[in-house]
Amino acid sequence: MRLGDTFIRRFGPLAPTVFFLMESLLVLSLFRIGFMIWLWPRVSAVDGLWPVLGYGLRFDFLLICFVVAIPVVLSLLLPAIPLLQRVFRRGEALWLSFWFGVFVYMETATPSYINQYDSRPGRIFYEYLNHPKEVFGTLWADYKLQLLLGVVLLFLAVGFSLRSLLHLDKNLVSWRLHWRLLAFPLCALVVFSGARSSLDHRPANISTAAFSNDQLVNRLGVSSTYSLFYAISNISNEGRADRIYQKMPTDRMIQLVRRSMGLSDKDFPVADIPTYHKQKSAKNLPRPRNIVIVLEESLGADFVGSLGGKPWTPQLDQLRKQGIWFENLYATGTRSVRGIEAVTTGFLPSPGRSVVKLGLSQQHFFTLAQLFKEWGYKSRFIYGGESHFDNMRGFFLGNGFDQVVDENDYSAPTFRGTWGVSDEDLFARADQEFRKMGDQPFFALVFTSSNHPPFDIPTGIVKNEQDHSVLENAVRYSDYALGNFIERARQSSYWQNTLFLVVADHVDKVYGQALVPINKFHIPALILGADVTPFVYTRLASQSDLPPTLLGLSGRPTKHPMIGRDLLQLPANDPGRAVMQFGLNHAVMVGDQVIIQQPHLPPVQFRYAEGKLQPTELDSAFAEQAKALALWPSYAYFNRQYRLPAK
Repeated sequence: MRLGDTFIRRFGPLAPTVFFLMESLLVLSLFRIGFMIWLWPRVSAVDGLWPVLGYGLRFDFLLICFVVAIPVVLSLLLPAIPLLQRVFRRGEALWLSFWFGVFVYMETATPSYINQYDSRPGRIFYEYLNHPKEVFGTLWADYKLQLLLGVVLLFLAVGFSLRSLLHLDKNLVSWRLHWRLLAFPLCALVVFSGARSSLDHRPANISTAAFSNDQLVNRLGVSSTYSLFYAISNISNEGRADRIYQKMPTDRMIQLVRRSMGLSDKDFPVADIPTYHKQKSAKNLPRPRNIVIVLEESLGADFVGSLGGKPWTPQLDQLRKQGIWFENLYATGTRSVRGIEAVTTGFLPSPGRSVVKLGLSQQHFFTLAQLFKEWGYKSRFIYGGESHFDNMRGFFLGNGFDQVVDENDYSAPTFRGTWGVSDEDLFARADQEFRKMGDQPFFALVFTSSNHPPFDIPTGIVKNEQDHSVLENAVRYSDYALGNFIERARQSSYWQNTLFLVVADHVDKVYGQALVPINKFHIPALILGADVTPFVYTRLASQSDLPPTLLGLSGRPTKHPMIGRDLLQLPANDPGRAVMQFGLNHAVMVGDQVIIQQPHLPPVQFRYAEGKLQPTELDSAFAEQAKALALWPSYAYFNRQYRLPAK
């Protein structure tokens, strides 16, 4: 008797399910082993061989149980009517083959994703699917081979699985009804237990596979399909920090948040906006300053020579001598929307998506533009790409911005790439818009894009570009365009009455073995203006501190709900603070001490020194303060308590 006949006879109506289980476990394990070999220095550094393999089998079986649950039930309980059985078996073969193809494709896509995000595919992978034009353009420019390989392997996997399953169906031997009924409880128990994969009061989740401080190695213990669907299923929960971090009474949380601002309870006059308070200005001016924020795409400290990085930004390194240079400032997150959130709203990061994309924040959510509207300002968002990307247009126009300039508004740009027009075109349009304002006060967010993969830039601009990498050319070009813009602004009428903030949105690639790779959040920031006294600000600072700092220089006192601090008016003994979100991990750093919150786990404390986190004893008071800052954003969002008072 042939092996295939023995297999069919032994497993009867469950033969297709068992075959799918075997092929899936084999392929997922082979991919995992390949990733471990590729990343062996990091795997071995945390003794990860057996944990990764063990968790891999456990979570692969968990995923497979979800896929086969319905086929197992129907295989054992469906009436033995020939036509009905034929239809079901064809559908079962298609269903299982489809999922096998998904498993193979997701694993094939994983190396490129790891190179960019130092993790298996997750929420960012899913969110980018909403923007196929830009994403496919990037993939085709930089990852043609990987893309084609993934598609080929997808079709091969589906074809192999479908052919094998249809062969099994053709020769399938069913069991008698009483045997199927007897087998059903046992099979149901196995599938249910496998899908739950835990005897605890909570089912296993992605945190179950966390055994080390290296996030990427932890994620190797799950498949990319599981990682992706876990992220999708938790999008609704990720915005509720109290569902994944340890809880705290609301009154205590608000008290601690206020205390972190250096204010007392009497400084907050509006009960239903707990952080709404008055901020003084460094000096009062008859006409407040215009404010221009230049948000530089993916410009981490790694690319800035004066911050210890590569010498790729000579213009910025020169400009830093002419303004307030923040040499110890950290981004709040790893994506552009998180940077936009920080510099336009001052909102702290959360484990959910940025408020730029969330439903409850599309109107009546605090932004600088809303505040400036009360001062009689006109506000613009000026971008070179498609402004609906990441819901930027909707968020800005719903929250105080008067105009959005995007790719469709450039009639004859000198260069157009995958992500829109060049930075030179962007800055030329910004200068044009500002010159038109005359005596009208204005606020603007200018968001660059030339330093975004696939790094489409005009040729012949960067000196010796043939000697540089594509990335280096893009960074140098963006820096060149910025320098030209500032020089052009100096010759304009608006320069004398305008404050310019140049700041990165995030670092190019955030990766590392730490729970939160803090060194990969370090970004440059610079405030320029005609009467700005140049100096270097050395204390720790957060991206979300920049809006209050700009208001402190604007020339007018104001009231707002931002909990960031005016960095130029901090007490002399304040070491500074930075707040960072890395996936579902939340970090608060004060001085060199760091508290990290992880989903469903107690907080842990580290000392940050020489670019590394060193475990240290937990300071309970600091941990409580950090927890309040981790819980506050989602509380404020869901209770609509981050706004200006109603008129």
